[in-house]
Amino acid sequence: MTVELAKVSLWLHSFTVGAPLSFLDHHLRCGDSLVGLRVAEATQDLRKMAFMFLDSAIAAAEAAMKGMQRIEEMSDADIAEVRESATLFQGVEETTAELRGLLNFLCGFRWLIAGRKPKERAEFEDPLVTTLGQTKDTYKLLTKGPEHVADVPPNSGDAARLKFAELWDQARYVADREGFLHWEAAFPGVWRHWQNIRPEGGFDAVVGNPPWDRIKLQEVEWFATRHLHIAFAPTAAARKTAVQRVREQGAFIADQFDAAKAQAENLSRMVRSSGHYPLLSGGDINLYSLFVERAMNLIKPDGLVGLLTPSGIYADKTAAKFFTSVSTGGRVAGLFDFENKKIFFKDVHASFKFCALIFGGEDRRFDETTCAFFLHDTRTVDDPDRCFSLTPADFARVNPNTCTAPVFRTRRDADITRRIYERHPVLVDRSRGNEPWPIVYRTMFHMANDSHLFRTSGQLEAEGFYPVEGNRWRKGADVYVALYEGKMVQAFDHRAANIVNRDGNLFRPGQPDRTLDEEHRDPAFSPRPRYWVNQQDRAAVKRFGWFLAFKDITASTNVRTMIAGIVPQVGCGHTLPVLIPAEDGVDGASTACLLANLNSFCFDYVARQKVQGTHLTWYTVEQLPVIAPDGYDQTFGNTTARELVRHHVLRLTYTAHDLAPFARDLGCDGPPFIWNEEERRHLRARLDALYFHLYGITRDDAAYILNTFPIIRREDITRFGTSRTRDLILAYMNALTAGDTDTVVAV
Repeated sequence: MTVELAKVSLWLHSFTVGAPLSFLDHHLRCGDSLVGLRVAEATQDLRKMAFMFLDSAIAAAEAAMKGMQRIEEMSDADIAEVRESATLFQGVEETTAELRGLLNFLCGFRWLIAGRKPKERAEFEDPLVTTLGQTKDTYKLLTKGPEHVADVPPNSGDAARLKFAELWDQARYVADREGFLHWEAAFPGVWRHWQNIRPEGGFDAVVGNPPWDRIKLQEVEWFATRHLHIAFAPTAAARKTAVQRVREQGAFIADQFDAAKAQAENLSRMVRSSGHYPLLSGGDINLYSLFVERAMNLIKPDGLVGLLTPSGIYADKTAAKFFTSVSTGGRVAGLFDFENKKIFFKDVHASFKFCALIFGGEDRRFDETTCAFFLHDTRTVDDPDRCFSLTPADFARVNPNTCTAPVFRTRRDADITRRIYERHPVLVDRSRGNEPWPIVYRTMFHMANDSHLFRTSGQLEAEGFYPVEGNRWRKGADVYVALYEGKMVQAFDHRAANIVNRDGNLFRPGQPDRTLDEEHRDPAFSPRPRYWVNQQDRAAVKRFGWFLAFKDITASTNVRTMIAGIVPQVGCGHTLPVLIPAEDGVDGASTACLLANLNSFCFDYVARQKVQGTHLTWYTVEQLPVIAPDGYDQTFGNTTARELVRHHVLRLTYTAHDLAPFARDLGCDGPPFIWNEEERRHLRARLDALYFHLYGITRDDAAYILNTFPIIRREDITRFGTSRTRDLILAYMNALTAGDTDTVVAV
């Protein structure tokens, strides 16, 4: 249907009065363009089984190239030429039919054995090899099946031949169902010398908007339109139990689910084992990434690719190998990034970001990449302030580990960020083996995969546990500690919100309930989580009395993008990853410096140039610029930056009894500091002013950076009538320049 609609669309756009409708069948193909075989691969497969490929059959199919060329030369100016084009194309189809049959069988066979262990593969391969060795007409056997070959009777009683007949039927059934597209056979005029590992030729350009769906079956979405009870299951473990229950009841939906899941898993195995996608088939595979790599291999060496894809193609870790290969090699011509805002795609979330990526073939080079980001219309690409150039060296400097693209709103953003990276190291530079702050990134509990370990307060009480001090549950030697989620934490605040369950929510049923000021002022108050976990289930929970953690769920358009805090001895869900000292012993002062650095506006400003989706991933964080340890030796008046940070972080974090271990590591033996919102505002402003100095940012650039956080500016104006956060920080910058670290400024 899509092909027929495409024909109608092309006819409407190219219609000429008095001329017939052009012949288009040779241009439009229907099939799975991601899964198919090249002729050279088929040749290799048969040679592995000790059978030579029939060159004459390939030569006959390659001859169809001449027919395709004749069709291309036809102008279709009158009905006679249209009919001649159709006749020529019918001849092309007949010439390539047997080759397509062979490729369909071999591709279907690959599908059946993809991901199987050697012993299982042998069960498929042995009858194939045995049967091929017993017939003289190998080519006909593979293209048309055993019933068309005289010396392979389908009911001969030979076990191997019967198995082969069954295997052939299975492989062709898969091929018919999946609709494999074999590019050389589909477009015989585009490539030459098909049996070469790298045939000559290719398309001049590949342009498109590929699907943005993951191959892995998304269970909640799948059941949402079929079985709401399963879709609304509170955890992955509960959903698995519900599926097993309907399976045992023999419900048809269970068969549908199993079939859909198996097909997705088979496709994933096929993609990974095919060898066609060495750069973009890692992790949870998204279809758009496969289309990108397929396009890269379909064009001529000097050809061009232009695709609309999610922004992850240049920002995600799983795409790093691909983007490095094109960005640092000077092959990217343009990168234009858009925020959807319901402007372009009405059914896609407003905050979703996508890009137009234009890059060349292996012989195509560009001195600079033309870039623009956060676009809301296509006219902005002509704005010289919004559109700027990056060199191949810029990609390597700003993201040394992945060479993925930074995201700058304006030319000034690009200039400021470049200068920061020229002066300061990244947190972890894998290209140089440099790590100024030795830490280890960890996620303790996965909210779906580890959900069988979680207990609610009701479950714990039913099992005989009782609540004790520190938001824990105890029964004898067993202790359950709170499971913290990212939404419970804010900057320097581990008690920002309780979690409440919204039972009617299909997605994200656990929602934050903001902590009240009077609760914050109570040092004994602990936020209420959704779940508790056994302290014995993770070694890290037992080993450390506190953790430096940051929120994984975020966005570059949020109030703040990087939000970090110190949390007590609790379990942490994967949305709240922790940074653990890589060396023995916990250095509280160093951790305080790193925490303050992560929460600084300057650090956040650079982070916002990197975050493209809704996750602040570790590979993004480790490539952000930090102040090196010796940078804290800088003095302001009679105080070092290190001592100033230690003092301020202590007062900002130690507001509850459960963080006494962290306070002790900072040299404080006293009680918690009572929460004071106004004092905290000044402490944070002085810290931000300090980090602008440490990063070498001028006062004008600091003012510009602070203005790039529009939500904070709007909230300040609503509450105070002025941009108070910005004004406080700029005033404290002046005070620090004068060596004053004690005065409370008034703005």
